[in-house]
This record gives sequence, structure tokens and C-alpha cells, in this order.
Amino acid sequence: MAETPPKAPTPPKAPTHPKAPTPPKAPTPPAPPRGYTASKDELQKRLARIEGQVRGVSKMVAEDRYCIDVLTQIAAIEAALDKVALGLLDDHARVCVLGGETGEREQRTEEMMAAVGRLLRRG
Repeated sequence: MAETPPKAPTPPKAPTHPKAPTPPKAPTPPAPPRGYTASKDELQKRLARIEGQVRGVSKMVAEDRYCIDVLTQIAAIEAALDKVALGLLDDHARVCVLGGETGEREQRTEEMMAAVGRLLRRG
């Protein structure tokens, strides 16, 4: 059987069209202040605690804990979320509605009342 000679390495191919440099991205403008901006750190701490409670309920279910104990923890989570929601509504009313532009107040009030309606209808 005849041996085939080893192939010579092929040089890398040059790109047929050089990549054009991408222009630098313009910096993203900062988000407008929200009603909760002043208390954002506290809000995030509360939400992290609630997240931990939800993980705890999941663990309770995985461990086959007593139904009433699980339901009690779910009620505590709902109460904590309600407290967060009421705080957000208060901040929204004070900062976004009352402190907003005169032409936006009516629309923002309608948005807020729709949000209240959604909160009351759950369950």
C-alpha cells in the first residue's frame, strides 16, 4: 500500500471584508426618579426577605410539612407583599401623581386606581 505524503499546513485565510470598527455606544440616560427612589435600598431588602420566605415555603413542601404550616407561611408572604404594594402606592401618589407634571396627573391617577383594583381583585 502506498503512503500518501503529509499535507502542508494551509495558511489562515484573510477576511474578505474587514470588519468595520463599531462606533462607541452613547451612554444610557439615567432613569427618571421613581416614587420609590428614596427608599429603594429598604424596598430591595424587603423583597429579598420575601424571596427567602418563598424559598422557605418551597422547602417546606419538599419536606412534606403540614398543610396548615405551609398555608400560614403563604399568608405571611402575602401580608409582606401587601405592605410593599401599599408603600409603592403611597410613594407613587406623593411623587409621581402629586409631584408630576400637571398634564400627567389625571393619567397617573387612573393608572394608580387601576393598580389598586388589580391588587383588590386577587385571590
